[in-house]
Amino acid sequence: MLTLGQIAEHIGGVVKGDEAFQVDSVGTLQSAKTNQLSFLSNTKYKKYLATTRAGVVIVNKKMQADVPHHAIVVDDPYVAYAKAASLLNPVKQHQAGIHNGASVSPDSLVHPSVSVGAQAVIEAGVELAENVIVGPGCIVQNNVKVGTSTRLIANVTLCDGVQIGKRVLIHPGVVIGADGFGIANDDGTWIKVPQLGSVRVGNDVEIGANTTIDRGALDDTVIGNGVKLDNQIQIGHNVVIGENTVIAGCAGVAGSTRIGKNCVIGGAVNLAGHIEIADGVQLTGGTGVTKTITESGVYSSGMPAEPNQQWRRNIIRYRQLDKLVERVKQLEIHNK
Repeated sequence: MLTLGQIAEHIGGVVKGDEAFQVDSVGTLQSAKTNQLSFLSNTKYKKYLATTRAGVVIVNKKMQADVPHHAIVVDDPYVAYAKAASLLNPVKQHQAGIHNGASVSPDSLVHPSVSVGAQAVIEAGVELAENVIVGPGCIVQNNVKVGTSTRLIANVTLCDGVQIGKRVLIHPGVVIGADGFGIANDDGTWIKVPQLGSVRVGNDVEIGANTTIDRGALDDTVIGNGVKLDNQIQIGHNVVIGENTVIAGCAGVAGSTRIGKNCVIGGAVNLAGHIEIADGVQLTGGTGVTKTITESGVYSSGMPAEPNQQWRRNIIRYRQLDKLVERVKQLEIHNK
């Protein structure tokens, strides 16, 4: 249990109500109970504020008068909620040690504080720093280096020579350092191009379930500090992702593309290879990028969903664009 005052101090908010009031968990405005904390960051959900049973609601200044119970007033409710939820749900502490069912090479360097789960494999030359957690079924191949307080949740594969920074969170099914898709055509026959680089992941990165990051062909694939990758993302060989960029699920980044810092890339975005994306670019969901983007801003492509009959009519018109353009040209010539 934490008091309202303790939470407010942690998130930098101002209390409206009794600072001694206690909560033990979080919930939505619709379902929270009196012992729970909630938040309102999207005005779409304001309609639930008057009837919520949440004991505490995190809001901004404009909404504080509408909270029926206790409130914590902040500038950014969503960021404040993230901090409060983390405070109420601390990371589970793992007991140091190596499970009897794990396989750890005697030629690896494993800090005494490391936890290695059942069926995990740690190969020769691996270095696991202080407080690293290697969950069940993980495979850490030769000469991999993993930084302090990094967590491999379960069934993660780190291939030969990969380097992982500090405080990285890697979810189940992630594969880092598999061969990139390098092939050369020799008179109709495809020949594999050796992938001789590695992958370097910075500090404070999160990598979602079943995401794959290929090793470089010659130079390394690089994931910068603070990058957040959602589930089921494909990162090709020699890609460089700048610091604090976030990428949503099912996106794909082809080889040798460079993404700048502080970019926001929506779900199912596809980026062609050998292009560059400037710092601060936002790509909305489903966007296809085939050329370099040199200026920050919001970019979109594709056709949004619409009723099927309307879509069919528009597709017919789209197919007639060449004829329409030619017709306009002829009309312009005729009118001169």
